[in-house]
Amino acid sequence: MGPYPEGTDPESGTTDVSHRQVDGLSRKTGTGQTAGAHPGVRSSTPEIPSLNGIRALAVAVVFLGHLLPPPFPGQLGVTVFFFLSGYLITTLLRIEYQQSGNISLRAFYLRRVLRIFPPFYIVLLGATLLAAIGQLGATRLTGVTLLSEATYWLNYRILAFDWFPGDPFGGAPGTGVYWSLAVEEHFYLLFPLLYLLLLRHVATRRRQAVVLLAVCGLILAWRCVLIYVLHSSGNRTYMATDTRMDSLLFGCALAIGANPVLDKLRWTEDAWELLLVPLGIAGILIGLAISDQGFHETIRYTIQGLCLAPLFVVAVRYPNWWLIKPLNWRWVAWLGLCSYSMYLLHETVLSAVETHVHAGVIVVGVVSAVTTVALAAVIREAVEKPLQAWRRRLSRAHLDRATQQPSAT
Repeated sequence: MGPYPEGTDPESGTTDVSHRQVDGLSRKTGTGQTAGAHPGVRSSTPEIPSLNGIRALAVAVVFLGHLLPPPFPGQLGVTVFFFLSGYLITTLLRIEYQQSGNISLRAFYLRRVLRIFPPFYIVLLGATLLAAIGQLGATRLTGVTLLSEATYWLNYRILAFDWFPGDPFGGAPGTGVYWSLAVEEHFYLLFPLLYLLLLRHVATRRRQAVVLLAVCGLILAWRCVLIYVLHSSGNRTYMATDTRMDSLLFGCALAIGANPVLDKLRWTEDAWELLLVPLGIAGILIGLAISDQGFHETIRYTIQGLCLAPLFVVAVRYPNWWLIKPLNWRWVAWLGLCSYSMYLLHETVLSAVETHVHAGVIVVGVVSAVTTVALAAVIREAVEKPLQAWRRRLSRAHLDRATQQPSAT
C-alpha cells in the first residue's frame, strides 16, 4: 500500500470515520500511539475524521453571511477555513517528515497547484465572462484587478483603495471573496520553509508549537498597533496576510504540539467533551457578542483561534460523540468535499440570482444554494477528482524515492 489509503485524498480529509485510521486510538480512553513516529518507517497516513464536515459547516456559514444581513457571523466561517488549512497542511508535512526524514518542497508546491489552481481559474474565468456580458448586473472590469485576482494579491489590491464590501472594485461580482485565497496562497508559499527551519533548529515539537504561538502573539500586537495607534481601517486587519496569518498558524501549532491524529492527548475524553469544548464554544460566542469594533479587528481573531483548537481536537479524535456525529454523515462529508468550489462559486451565483430572480431572501437563498452545489459537484467530478489521482501518485513517488536513499536531515 502507498502512503495514502486507496480512494482517499490526503489533502481533502475523508468520509470514513472508523477508528482503523489511527493506530491504537481508543474512544473510551482518549489515548493512542503516535503514528509514524520514526523517520524512514513506512506507514499509512491516517485518514482524518470530521474535517469534511467542518468544511461543509464553514462554507454554509460563509454562504449565509453573504445572504443574510449583519450581524450574522459569516466571517467566522473564513476563520474556520484558515484554521483547518493550517492544521491539515502541517499534519501532512509532519507525517511526510516522519515517514521519509525530509520534506519535498517541489512535491508540496506541485500538489498545491494541482489542488487549487484548476477550479480557481475555471470559476474566475466563468465569472469574468458572465460579468463582461452583463449577466451579473452593472459591472466595471479593470485589468489591474483581474490580474491581482489571477496572481493572488487581491487582498492588498482591495486594501490599497479601501474597497469592500459592496464597492465596485474592478472584478466580477462575487469574486471579492478571493482575498482569502490570497492569504492562503501566501501561507502555502511561506510556511513549509518556516516549518523546515523549525525542524532543523528547534529541538522538540512542543517548542516548535510555542514558537508558532509566539508568532501569533506578534501578529496580534501588530493588529493592535494598526487599529489603536495608526488608526487603520478594519479591513486592513481583516484581509491582509500579515494580520490574518495567525488564524492559520493556530491550526499549525495544534498539528505540531497536540495533534489529535498523531499524538497522545493529555486530557481525558470527558474533560475534552464536557469542559474544553463548552469553553471553546463560549469563547467564540462571547467574542461575537462583544460589539466594540476595535476588539473585533484585533483580539477577536486570537480568541477564535484559541477556542477552535479544542473543537478540532474533539471533532477529529472523538467523531462518534453525539455533537460531532453529524459532521460525519455521508451527505455532509460530501458537501465538504465540494466546499472549495462552493466557496469559489457561491457569491457570484448569489449575484446572478439576485440579478435575474426578483424574489425574497428565502427564494434567492434556496436557488443560489442549489445552483452552487450543483456547479460545485460538476467541478468536483470533472476536475478535482481526476487531479486527486495525480496528487496521490506524486505523493507515492516522492515517498518511494525518499525511503530508498539516506535521510537528508
